[in-house]
Amino acid sequence: MAEKPQDVIFVGNKPPMSYVLAIITAFSSGNQKEITLKARGQAITTAVDVAEIARSRFIKDLKVTKIEIGTAEMPPREGETKSRMVSTIEITISK
Repeated sequence: MAEKPQDVIFVGNKPPMSYVLAIITAFSSGNQKEITLKARGQAITTAVDVAEIARSRFIKDLKVTKIEIGTAEMPPREGETKSRMVSTIEITISK
């Protein structure tokens, strides 16, 4: 299955409602059947919240169809010598 870039939402430091709005906008545009939320590190909790808020409060017929977890190697920060491992999650929700 080829993924189109517009069906991926990267979750970061913004408040959860801005990502919920992005989900609602994507689904209401009509042609989206599936959206993947991607997050890593501290943003994982936000991604889970976003999926639950969108599902329970806004679009009742959303289903979480796939959850993938993993680890990504991040390059060392300035002043550090070792690269570090960061947890990642991909939550796929579909209508």
